[in-house]
Amino acid sequence: MSMLHSFYCWGHVGVVAFSTLFFKVAGISNWKILALVWALIPVCNAAAFSKVPIAPLIEEGETGLGIRQLFSMKVFVLLFVMMVCAGASEQSVSQWASAFAEKGLGISKTAGDLAGPMSFAALMGISRAFYGKYGDKIKLDWFMQCSSILCILSYLCICLVPNAVLSLVSCAVCGLSVGIMWPGTFSKASAAIPKGGTAMFALLALGGDIGCSGGPTLVGFVSDLFGENLKLGILSAIIFPVVLFVGSRIRMK
Repeated sequence: MSMLHSFYCWGHVGVVAFSTLFFKVAGISNWKILALVWALIPVCNAAAFSKVPIAPLIEEGETGLGIRQLFSMKVFVLLFVMMVCAGASEQSVSQWASAFAEKGLGISKTAGDLAGPMSFAALMGISRAFYGKYGDKIKLDWFMQCSSILCILSYLCICLVPNAVLSLVSCAVCGLSVGIMWPGTFSKASAAIPKGGTAMFALLALGGDIGCSGGPTLVGFVSDLFGENLKLGILSAIIFPVVLFVGSRIRMK
């Protein structure tokens, strides 16, 4: 699961690298052309998915749990909250890293994109690939708890350390820390609710997407409230890795 999710990160790195190069050569004013280029990817995905066989999540003859059944289970509600926090912990920094580097640290957009979102995505991919390779030797709960602590520390460094270089390094380290959160929660769900079926994974993905939207929104709202202070905005989002750490400490039954 973790290795599979690492390819999202490599795609993220590719998008940032190509987009940064495009803007450097063609200028930001031609962003519509770039949008059309990236639109080709979902078209290709649609063609690929029409040919890819889909393996069933549960054995033939059995039915997965329904939405009401899932939300009646305390363990699923906990996992759903963890997924919200996983998405928010990731995107609260990732979505604002470039703007933070430009406005908060005073560097160019090109440098901000490379030092912010690209380094974040690269280290997130490394984290996922590492656990995908050596996960059988590492306890998932322990790894998620350590990652949550590292995420909390990276948030604090981004917001409280006055040195611009250390703040950028902390953005990258945040990517390393959030790598296991999303796939790790999926893996915990598979083990805790083996008959969850398609509905369970769809709802967990929804929870993650809610976090991906809600986390950056909170950062933007708080930043605007305090005069576009992105450091305070990002600091407010520290609640997400804190809740994720607490959730990972609760024993799944």
